[in-house]
Amino acid sequence: MKRDAASALLGMVVEHDEPGRAVVSMRVREDMLNGFAITHGGLVFALADTAFAIACNEDEKVTVAAGADITFLKSTHAGQTLTATAARRVISGRSGLYDVTVTDETGDAVAEFRGRSITTKRSQPE
Repeated sequence: MKRDAASALLGMVVEHDEPGRAVVSMRVREDMLNGFAITHGGLVFALADTAFAIACNEDEKVTVAAGADITFLKSTHAGQTLTATAARRVISGRSGLYDVTVTDETGDAVAEFRGRSITTKRSQPE
């Protein structure tokens, strides 16, 4: 996260970080709304993707997304705080599977995200 300019620009805050698990929050701003005055789905995806990235980078090797999909369950609006909780489901060789639940400040599920990771041979930058 220290080098993640995009997540910082969106105001994301890492609430919890441990191997295989991460919690990241983001307050929805007016400039994050789509033409229907609800949170842009791409930004909900970005929040989930950031939690996924933190959860799957557990050691000195760079782990990246091999794919991901999301199901949107509830719309949100400016002023709300969204929280993405990512958890490792399984690691098999260099591949991993992670589930991320995005909730609003009331605890209602906003989206469910599933990410597939691949660990590269590159080491994390200093």
